[in-house]
Amino acid sequence: MGKGLLSVVVGNTPGVRGAVVDQLLRLAPRAVVLAVSIQAQAQGRGYPTVQRFLYGSGAALPGRALQGATGDPVVILRQDLLSLRRSPGAAHVVLALPDNVDALPLLVELWRPRVSSGSLGDHYDAAPVVVGIDTESFMADIGCVHRTERLWSGGDQGESVTPAEAAARQVEAADALIVPRPAGSAHQPGGAELLRQLNGRALLMSPVGTDGAARELPVSLVHALPKGADEEWRSRLEPVVPPRPCRDGGREVRSLYWHARRPLHPERLTDALAVVMSGVVRGRGHLWLCSRPDAVVTWRSAGAYLELREADRWLEEDDPRGWQTASPQRRTLASWYWHDYYGERRNEITLTGVALDQQAVRSALDRALLTDVELSRGRRGWTSVPDPLLGDLGGR
Repeated sequence: MGKGLLSVVVGNTPGVRGAVVDQLLRLAPRAVVLAVSIQAQAQGRGYPTVQRFLYGSGAALPGRALQGATGDPVVILRQDLLSLRRSPGAAHVVLALPDNVDALPLLVELWRPRVSSGSLGDHYDAAPVVVGIDTESFMADIGCVHRTERLWSGGDQGESVTPAEAAARQVEAADALIVPRPAGSAHQPGGAELLRQLNGRALLMSPVGTDGAARELPVSLVHALPKGADEEWRSRLEPVVPPRPCRDGGREVRSLYWHARRPLHPERLTDALAVVMSGVVRGRGHLWLCSRPDAVVTWRSAGAYLELREADRWLEEDDPRGWQTASPQRRTLASWYWHDYYGERRNEITLTGVALDQQAVRSALDRALLTDVELSRGRRGWTSVPDPLLGDLGGR
């Protein structure tokens, strides 16, 4: 039996998700659809309940709900997909995921080899990840930071994130962004421009033309991605591989890429945040803080909420395990940026927002870097600097 084809569809509203699935079925009428919903337990503890609904006219499958299961969504969906691959008439499966799923890490986990069944890539080729976006809902979510919601990718608890963070991750996971245009209404102003800046590598299109005529999605969306798609997904989750800004900057929405090869002073960076975060809708990257010289500190912001977190360790010349577990893209970048004294250490941040004062942001970040005098004090002098961002480390 040859490999099947797995398409993944996500939508930020149920209606948009359904519309995109219908569009894909026009291109692949014999595909089987596995629609998924995930509900957290009443107290927000333990594994979620995963409900699945299976249908597909081409495979002569009547629409039927599969038995609900409580457990790790990755394990449950792997079992479903492997079972479908053994079924006749299921050569192409469309996995329709809900909006409370973090699609990219879920795909990485789905493809990760298991001792018992190998990799899902032994059974399926991956098609492009297609994300449907209702721009009005997206623009409301990307500014919402006053509450949190569960985002599932695997495990028992999920991750608690703001609606703004969930909306940004959904857009960033896409190979294709589909923006349906409801009849009688226009696109949310600035919505498509912001989507393009947040994910410049993705195809962005609407199934409805400017003249109101229906347009088919490109047939490439139901063809396999190049070999190594799972490695590409994993590399995009690496904390030391930040997204580069879209070059096609709009009139209002723009992106700024800032990088530097010396450590940041945490107190001065704290003072700079008011300027740096002004107008920012999305920020991603990594920092080299002088107070934590061995730690990769990730910068992740969505809306007005900023999270800084120790996410990894910088690669060292005498750390073969670290090099082996890093993605090929990170190893390549580390070799490219390697410094005899600093190694791969560097700061890289991409900021996207409305009416960004790029010069003011760059100047504020540059002023937060260590001066030549501070740099000359070496590691012992750096680590003695107070760190109001992540707290002081005891026993340094």
